[in-house]
Amino acid sequence: MTQLLVGTKKGLFVLEGDPRSEKPFEVAGRAFAGNVVEYAMRDARTGRYLASVTSGHYGPRVMHAMDPNGEWEQTSGIAFPEGDDWTLERIWAIRAGEADDLLYAGVAPAALFTSTDGGITWELNRGLFDQPTRSAWQPGAGGLCLHSIATWPGDPSKLALGISAVGVWLSDDGGESWRHGNQGLVPRYVPEETREETIDLCVHNMHRAPLRPERLFMQFHGGVYRSDDEGSSWASVAEGLPSDFGFPMTLDPADPDSAFVIPLVSDGDRVTVDGRVRVFGTRDGGATWRALSDGLPQEDAYLTILRQAFDGEGSGAEMGLYFGATSGDVFGSGDGGASWFTVRDRLAPVNSVRVA
Repeated sequence: MTQLLVGTKKGLFVLEGDPRSEKPFEVAGRAFAGNVVEYAMRDARTGRYLASVTSGHYGPRVMHAMDPNGEWEQTSGIAFPEGDDWTLERIWAIRAGEADDLLYAGVAPAALFTSTDGGITWELNRGLFDQPTRSAWQPGAGGLCLHSIATWPGDPSKLALGISAVGVWLSDDGGESWRHGNQGLVPRYVPEETREETIDLCVHNMHRAPLRPERLFMQFHGGVYRSDDEGSSWASVAEGLPSDFGFPMTLDPADPDSAFVIPLVSDGDRVTVDGRVRVFGTRDGGATWRALSDGLPQEDAYLTILRQAFDGEGSGAEMGLYFGATSGDVFGSGDGGASWFTVRDRLAPVNSVRVA
């Protein structure tokens, strides 16, 4: 049985089913009805569920529960210092760290929060927040958001962050200090003469290959890239894709040469290319890409899939892949993308999909 946590503009949906049966999943629960759920995840180490919820009355909060259908409680500490000019707008992502009870949360405007008690309380990472260039940081179209947090398996000292639109940030000391990792990224949206100097670099998604942690894959604002030196430099691997613009990305954790993306037309037309819903996968580090579309809508299907709305479970030929669209449809595959089925349709617009 697979459990999916689907964050939508109208609450959190808990879906349960068997991807090998290719039947729609059941709605096993719903929480935060009427509120925006940006992101939800389950910490496999503790069994605790955490959800980023944006309420029109209370604003952005992280909530936690041991049962998604039970009582949720608010965590504490995700707030900017009193007297600071920054106001918390959105909590984009929550990630488990590499030490017991360690968790990270990425927010907008771009900042990193850390929890060392399993997500009950949080503390601002001052090393990133106090960067001298912070006053010059510029937002992408979705805001100034820290959305990608790539830990290093077994080593809590190493972190890589993706920020829209301030590029890649790397730490070798658990977040005490940070440096850029932007060499090779080409921001076609800024004048050519300023591309080498700018830090206005709009990362859309970034993931680390667990079995080869020096390798990362990135979906950029116009570009798909790979790094083989821990994120310090990047090379394009977009050739063979119908478009190099998009948001979501996921990897096969057992295959460092794998990546899956869902291309959209462009920043001016953020829908699936040619009205066809296609996932593209590589198994050779981005040298070639294969369209994975059997069972997905292939005619007059102009869907938008957001950056957190794609996830996987398992590995290899039986890897589960799941993504949701702003149309409210969720699709899944139980065979690594070889074939697809409708997990659930007609939900609220999907912000995030995570396998629990």
